[in-house]
Amino acid sequence: MVGVAVMTAQILRFGDASALVESKTLDNVSYSLISIALLALWLGMLSVFHTRSPRVIGGGPEEYRRIASATIRLFGVIAITALLFRLDLARLYLAIALPMGLLGLLLNRWVWRRVINHKRARGACQTSVLAVGARHAVRALAESFEKGTADGYYVVGACVPSFTGRPGETITVGGRDIPVLGDEDDVVDALKFCGADTVAVTATEHLGHLGMRELAWDLELSDADLVVAPGMMDVSGPRLSMRPVAGLPLIHVEKPRYHGAQSFAKTSFDIAFAAVALIIISPLMIAAALAVKLTSSGPVFYKSERMGLDGEPFQMLKFRSMVHGADRLAASLRSRNEGAGVLFKLRDDPRVTKVGKFLRKYSIDELPQFINVLRREMSVVGPRPPLRSEFDSYDGNVHRRLLVKPGITGLWQVSGRSDLSWEETVRLDLSYVDNWSMVGDVLIVTKTLRAVLAGHGAY
Repeated sequence: MVGVAVMTAQILRFGDASALVESKTLDNVSYSLISIALLALWLGMLSVFHTRSPRVIGGGPEEYRRIASATIRLFGVIAITALLFRLDLARLYLAIALPMGLLGLLLNRWVWRRVINHKRARGACQTSVLAVGARHAVRALAESFEKGTADGYYVVGACVPSFTGRPGETITVGGRDIPVLGDEDDVVDALKFCGADTVAVTATEHLGHLGMRELAWDLELSDADLVVAPGMMDVSGPRLSMRPVAGLPLIHVEKPRYHGAQSFAKTSFDIAFAAVALIIISPLMIAAALAVKLTSSGPVFYKSERMGLDGEPFQMLKFRSMVHGADRLAASLRSRNEGAGVLFKLRDDPRVTKVGKFLRKYSIDELPQFINVLRREMSVVGPRPPLRSEFDSYDGNVHRRLLVKPGITGLWQVSGRSDLSWEETVRLDLSYVDNWSMVGDVLIVTKTLRAVLAGHGAY
């Protein structure tokens, strides 16, 4: 992509390969040579920033960040060099090459990431892991890897302190048996046996700092990476930083970021997005309103009391997808509830109309909530808006969900929608509250569009 960008920039700017640099310093130097030099420097800078490292390819924003940083710094150095040495390089040539090359690189990596994630979902392109730690910690680590299949980590064996030496000893995770291959002193032999790419140490108190140092020494001659799982769940990378203190690698965890979710930037994004969305989808909303009105008696909109920021109640708007008076029938259906915790869910709810089933499958019934966003009662992205009955049943830290405005979509929406358990819904909402970021909101909106168009997990 870099070569294509540089070549295209030269052709668009000069039209042929014979153009010369108009500079006293680089007199009679062909732009073809400049393009070759730029290509070599660009590829070299990408290599210096390790943009093809297996540790960043295929997961998280670090891969994109390295590509952008390498590219921008390169062109910054070129600009400074041209200024200091009075190199009169064609600005339009560089102005075409920079955005074209950067966007091309990012798009290319995005396509490859989609391909890799698809293969990983089918069990290919996996990073095999030998987990070292207590049984409960190994099980928790393996369960996390099972959920994050797109990251490509897969536990193939375990070394636990309580290993008895009995053959056939396993740890069961998600219906799969992970063989226990020894204790912490058998890691090297276990690694040779299972052929893992990575050794992941979790719950390190049984090893201590001397044991960790010796393990790192033992793995020096192997090709396996050594990683340490600190045992912290749902803490985003930007909130973590390493601080070496007295020879100890301390992990500094920043405070939760929910205050940012009430910032001017997020409010502006919500209002602008909701206003534009309502304009674009207005024909669809008119069609949905007519379909509801013509196929069943009752109002077009359904108003549901929900609890918003700091527990303040508000009327959430939806297109009516059930028969009129459906709330009065809820008590008779409680025995058939398929939801967990305080959630009431029924896959084949008899109260849902035929039109309502279609509206729910593609989340069209939720489009009026953009009006709630303009009223500043909701956000585009946020935790799931709870009913008052659910709110009254909250215990422990579940109330932290209300530290930010509820959203039309959120992590719960892109992670399974109605298929999620109550515990998983709460975990995702609390993770959003603690780790909020503007970039994260944009990614959730993008993933929501894919989930809605596919009709996954809605009923």
